Amino acid sequence: MTALVSPASPRQLPVLLRGEVAPVRSWVAEGNLARVTFHVAVILAGAGIYGAAIGLWRSGEQGLFTAVKFPLILLLTTAGNALLNGVLAPLLGVNLSLRQASVAILLSFSLAATILAALAPLVLFLVWNVPPLTSPAVRDAYAVIQLSQVGLIAFAGIVANVRLLQFLRDLAGSRAVALRLLIAWLAGNLLLGTQLTWIARPFFGSPNLPVQFLREDALRGNFFESVLYNARRLFTE
Repeated sequence: MTALVSPASPRQLPVLLRGEVAPVRSWVAEGNLARVTFHVAVILAGAGIYGAAIGLWRSGEQGLFTAVKFPLILLLTTAGNALLNGVLAPLLGVNLSLRQASVAILLSFSLAATILAALAPLVLFLVWNVPPLTSPAVRDAYAVIQLSQVGLIAFAGIVANVRLLQFLRDLAGSRAVALRLLIAWLAGNLLLGTQLTWIARPFFGSPNLPVQFLREDALRGNFFESVLYNARRLFTE
C-alpha cells in the first residue's frame, strides 16, 4: 500500500524514515515531478527551521539569513552530488541513471532535513544556554556551537544516507557494491557540502564581525581549518 502514496503527500516521510525498499525504488524509477517538488519543499522547510534555530544565537536577522542559506546549501549539494554520483553509480556497479541518482540523493537530503527539523528544539536549547555575545566566554561559546552543529548535521546526513542502504543493496544485488556507492555519496556530501557551508558563512556569525548575508572574503580559509582550530581551543587550551 505504501507504494501508492500520493506523489505530494507527507505520508512519504514515514516511508522514507523506515527505509522501505519497494516504494523508494518505485519513486526513484518514476521520477515524478510532483514528488520531487514535495521533497524540495521538505528540504526548504526542514533545513530552514534548523537554520533559523542556529542563527538565533547571534540575532533575529542572522536567524533569517541562516534559514535562507542552509536550505540553499543542501539543494546545491544535492545538485552537485547528483552529477557526480550519476557518473559513479554505473562505475561502481549500481544500475542508476543520472535522473534516478538525482532523485535518490534528493530523497536522502529530504530525510536529512526532516531529522534536522526534529533536532531544532535541541539547538534552541543549546543557543539559549550558551554564553551570549556580551560574555567574556563568547569565543568558547562560538566553538561549542560550531562543533555541535558539525556533529548534528553530520549525524543527520549519515543516518539519512544509511537509511537508503537497503534500497541500494536491493538495486545492486550486493551489500559490498552498495556500501561502496554509499561511501562515495557520503564523501561527496562531505567535501561539497562543507565547502559550500564555508563559503556561505557566517552561519551563526563570528562574534567580532557584523551580521552579513555573505562575506566579501567568503573564499578565504577552509571549513576543516576552522573546525580544527575550535576543537583545539576547547579541548587543549
